[in-house]
Amino acid sequence: MGQEPRTLPPSPNWYCARCSDAVPGGLFGFAARTSVFLVRVGPGAGESPGTPPFRVIGELVGHTERVSGFTFSHHPGQYNLCATSSDDGTVKIWDVETKTVVTEHALHQHTISTLHWSPRVKDLIVSGDEKGVVFCYWFNRNDSQHLFIEPRTIFCLTCSPHHEDLVAIGYKDGIVVIIDISKKGEVIHRLRGHDDEIHSIAWCPLPGEDCLSINQEETSEEAEITNGNAVAQAPVTKGCYLATGSKDQTIRIWSCSRGRGVMILKLPFLKRRGGGIDPTVKERLWLTLHWPSNQPTQLVSSCFGGELLQWDLTQSWRRKYTLFSASSEGQNHSRIVFNLCPLQTEDDKQLLLSTSMDRDVKCWDVATLECCWTLPSLGGFAYSLAFSSVDIGSLAIGVGDGMIRVWNTLSIKNNYDVKNFWQGVKSKVTALCWHPTKEGCLAFGTDDGKVGLYDTYSNKPPQISSTYHKKTVYTLAWGPPVPPMSLGGEGDRPSLALYSCGGEGIVLQHNPWKLSGEAFDINKLIRDTNSIKYKLPVHTEISWKADGKIMALGNEDGSIEIFQIPNLKLICTIQQHHKLVNTISWHHEHGSQPELSYLMASGSNNAVIYVHNLKTVIESSPESPVTITEPYRTLSGHTAKITSVAWSPHHDGRLVSASYDGTAQVWDALREEPLCNFRGHRGRLLCVAWSPLDPDCIYSGADDFCVHKWLTSMQDHSRPPQGKKSIELEKKRLSQPKAKPKKKKKPTLRTPVKLESIDGNEEESMKENSGPVENGVSDQEGEEQAREPELPCGLAPAVSREPVICTPVSSGFEKSKVTINNKVILLKKEPPKEKPETLIKKRKARSLLPLSTSLDHRSKEELHQDCLVLATAKHSKELNEDVSAEVEERFHLGLFTDRATLYRMIDIEGKGHLENGHPELFHQLMLWKGDLKGVLQTAAERGELTDNLVAMAPAAGYHVWLWAVEAFAKQLCFQDQYVKAASHLLSIHKVYEAVELLKSNHFYREAIAIAKARLRPEDPVLKDLYLSWGTVLERDGHYAVAAKCYLGATCAYDAAKVLAKKGDAASLSTAAELAAIVGEDELSASLALRCAQELLLANNWVGAQEALQLHESLQGQRLVFCLLELLSRHLEEKQLSEGKSSSSYHTWNTGTEGPFVERVTAVWKSIFSLDTPEQYQEAFQKLQNIKYPSATNNTPAKQKEEKNEPLSLPELTKRLTEANQRMAKFPESIKAWPFPDVLECCLVLLLIRSHFPGCLAQEMQQQAQELLQKYGNTKTYRRYCQTFCT
Repeated sequence: MGQEPRTLPPSPNWYCARCSDAVPGGLFGFAARTSVFLVRVGPGAGESPGTPPFRVIGELVGHTERVSGFTFSHHPGQYNLCATSSDDGTVKIWDVETKTVVTEHALHQHTISTLHWSPRVKDLIVSGDEKGVVFCYWFNRNDSQHLFIEPRTIFCLTCSPHHEDLVAIGYKDGIVVIIDISKKGEVIHRLRGHDDEIHSIAWCPLPGEDCLSINQEETSEEAEITNGNAVAQAPVTKGCYLATGSKDQTIRIWSCSRGRGVMILKLPFLKRRGGGIDPTVKERLWLTLHWPSNQPTQLVSSCFGGELLQWDLTQSWRRKYTLFSASSEGQNHSRIVFNLCPLQTEDDKQLLLSTSMDRDVKCWDVATLECCWTLPSLGGFAYSLAFSSVDIGSLAIGVGDGMIRVWNTLSIKNNYDVKNFWQGVKSKVTALCWHPTKEGCLAFGTDDGKVGLYDTYSNKPPQISSTYHKKTVYTLAWGPPVPPMSLGGEGDRPSLALYSCGGEGIVLQHNPWKLSGEAFDINKLIRDTNSIKYKLPVHTEISWKADGKIMALGNEDGSIEIFQIPNLKLICTIQQHHKLVNTISWHHEHGSQPELSYLMASGSNNAVIYVHNLKTVIESSPESPVTITEPYRTLSGHTAKITSVAWSPHHDGRLVSASYDGTAQVWDALREEPLCNFRGHRGRLLCVAWSPLDPDCIYSGADDFCVHKWLTSMQDHSRPPQGKKSIELEKKRLSQPKAKPKKKKKPTLRTPVKLESIDGNEEESMKENSGPVENGVSDQEGEEQAREPELPCGLAPAVSREPVICTPVSSGFEKSKVTINNKVILLKKEPPKEKPETLIKKRKARSLLPLSTSLDHRSKEELHQDCLVLATAKHSKELNEDVSAEVEERFHLGLFTDRATLYRMIDIEGKGHLENGHPELFHQLMLWKGDLKGVLQTAAERGELTDNLVAMAPAAGYHVWLWAVEAFAKQLCFQDQYVKAASHLLSIHKVYEAVELLKSNHFYREAIAIAKARLRPEDPVLKDLYLSWGTVLERDGHYAVAAKCYLGATCAYDAAKVLAKKGDAASLSTAAELAAIVGEDELSASLALRCAQELLLANNWVGAQEALQLHESLQGQRLVFCLLELLSRHLEEKQLSEGKSSSSYHTWNTGTEGPFVERVTAVWKSIFSLDTPEQYQEAFQKLQNIKYPSATNNTPAKQKEEKNEPLSLPELTKRLTEANQRMAKFPESIKAWPFPDVLECCLVLLLIRSHFPGCLAQEMQQQAQELLQKYGNTKTYRRYCQTFCT
């Protein structure tokens, strides 16, 4: 591996529509937590041949909360510009070359969900938030435009690459709109079809709609989705295609020229290698899209389990796709993909970069669809680093996202050859330790007290010790077994045992051969061997000397104890540190000076590192323990607690330390000289490790979710920053979130908390959330899956905060709002029992007697004079005027004299509270005097009555209480708290007053609830309330609720009328049914008829008949509607309709055989049971009695025009004259013949006579026959004449 720095960055943020982007030339950026990481890809990365050509080159730092969106400028000449949006409410424009902010705005009032840099306008950035507000920002002229399109949550938006004014927006509920920003956000198309979150929008790279062979005939019936709105035509003449991906598992292609969907691609369920389909994949889908600019007939999408698909759009009906990396095992993402972005390198190679929930950034070759390289990332704090002494170069990293990383730092082909281990972990990995001799054997400890062993060369789950620590595992160490484990035979015990130190202060010895067996607490052996009767100290650190003969234990009181095998005889106690010991490290044995192996370095919660030389003590092996109080060397320079120290395996006496001051420091320990200082982290360092092969290379991990590989020769600083230059203070000032901190609870810890303890867990550090939050985004639904390394809620180990011990700095990435949970302690801190009064600075309560107190803090002379005046006043038989004046002046002496003087002191103190705006303190003083009534009167006059004062009022008497409640109710009314005022009136049984108060202030619902609960059912006040509220609701158009009010007031007629006010079919039907229920038959019939007429306008014949059949009186109308339905169907079939009818017909309206009149007769007989002459006569009478109502607002316009209006005689004469003149111009042949409708009427009359003999007058029958014989000479009439006239 080359001599180059490396960075394992934080994971890209989850659940963001656009959080990564790239520009031509090979620059890629992705948002991670509160910043953006920049990666150079391609030849410009400067990597050695044979390794993947990419390098993390920098970070954009400035936001104080999660970055929710990131986009580059894709305009030539300004590829160096990019924009970010954040949960802190700002949109920032950056220059990536200088890594500084060019400009920013904070226009959004709500959480920003996405943004995009317009590909057509150089300085336009469009952003949208969760309340539906869109801002267009032109940064060159610092101008902005506010658009509010829909009151919905925006999930994504994309500016058109073809038209500078078009923007497509996707919403949480599945709606997609295309707007024109030049027309104040006018909606050009509203595309409906998706029914869940829109995750991604991609415009077709080519304008027009000729690139895809899609036409209306090819698309399925399901795909023909209109936009549902009559909208203006898009300003793009040729239109364009648009692709959208949604959580509903579909990709839809839309035509902008047609404003509808033209293709639907449903995601396939791909069977995972080695297993079936995860049953929860449907809930864990994120569907992101990329439409390649050089392949407009291809579309790339994500799929359920992290796979990437390339869809072939040339044949829409085949739904053909190609799976990325189909031939390579394990190259795909293992979890859902969030973002895809294309990148063209300097050598014109086309790449595609993807970010995923599996915390990998992958690069794909578009030509082969194979994975080029993978950049791993971290989703939690880097707690522990450990190099293997067997597999040289294998670096194990314990991370707070529940996974162990093993980084092969010597890989020649891959600079980031990292494997993830997650099985059986399920918690933050806080401690790691490789077996000294066994290959691939890695011990790990977690924050929930679990200890386990991983075989990194197999895929087997780890072995877990059956003995758990009660709290977080701080340290693991391999060492020789001690009794009772060492008492077995040679074949019955391992050569090395695993020792673990936990947050409860216990060190356990585990048998790696039998982890299922019980682990032993070494305290029992220590107590027995050394005959210790007193309580043993709480252990916080363990470290074995390299030869395995000496064990060092660090304790929470700052002491370090040195024990000798085989029975852990205590030979030495070091009393140097005075705070909790965090780290101990023994010097290696293979240096040029063997005596250096007796050097032991240690760090604690103070900032000083001590080195002790234990050669003399160990070699002499004293009978009684020796106490050491002076160090061999002292290394001072850090400004915060020391978290980790490590000796260089390549040098004699060279040490590296990690500290909460945000730096790692290399020391020449023998000369006590600082050599170099690394400041590349943005958080508090938690661990450090020296490369076993490269003397210049060191690895460090911190709470900024990063692991840095850095070179000592490349550092600009030689010592840690001092004072206010501390990187922690600077970061706190620049990056600390602005949210108000929660009140800190007093810690109840009984055991120490070690140094790595962070103020809240790292997943919660980005966003307040009771559940685990990874990379600033909660991922609740998948936490139960075995594949999920994130912590479930019950295991999220937040820690109590102890700022005095932690030094006055905190991570800039952590919000103050965290879940406090003392059940699991993540790391070690000072015990609260040392200085409980300084652990949390409680705000002191305001004094009730501040003036008296201040007078007791005057000069000594004044206080002496007080004593003399008081003695004179107490013991003189008669007070002269001078003494009385002095006592009056020194009113604070009232505490020591008589009651009158005390009252005067209380009055003066109370007046002072009122002047300073603290009436509640004045009230308390008056209560001390016993003047409760006076307190109430004063508070009422000043409008300062409170619930507490009113609650105490009964102590002054019943009438005082009544008066106080009424006064408080009036005060509440002035403060617009009418409901609360009414509740207080109820407490003194003033029900009518409470109801009237609520009614007069339009709280009808509350007033009715009280009246219904407290008054008699027949009380007229209740009916008045119903009617008043109903009137208001009716006026405001809330007809259904108004109807309920009228029903409550037993005004059923009014309820039916108000329901019918809306005039639609559903309302009329409900109103008619309601009227029928309450016995208003006439009203019910009229409403049913209106309902049927409304349904008739929509050609709903079935619904119309159902509405009419509820009432026997409407049978005549039913006959008419039946005739109209048959006639409508007849006309549609014979003449008018060429396409499919949209009308709803009855099943009996299907036959087309026979004359129309016979069909009508047959239907009437079958449906209405007209069998006897009496029934015929009754039906005929009902038809004659039909009276059509006058025109209403629902009457069609034509019907209104045909209504007969009364005419004056001159007007009627004029019209007749005009009609005669027109008739005079008709040809003589027409004048000689009657019009055809006369002959048809004759036929109808004769038909009626044939069915109903005797119902037609003989004279009328004869006239009809004569007209037919005289004028019915055509073929049509002649056939019927022979039937009726013979």
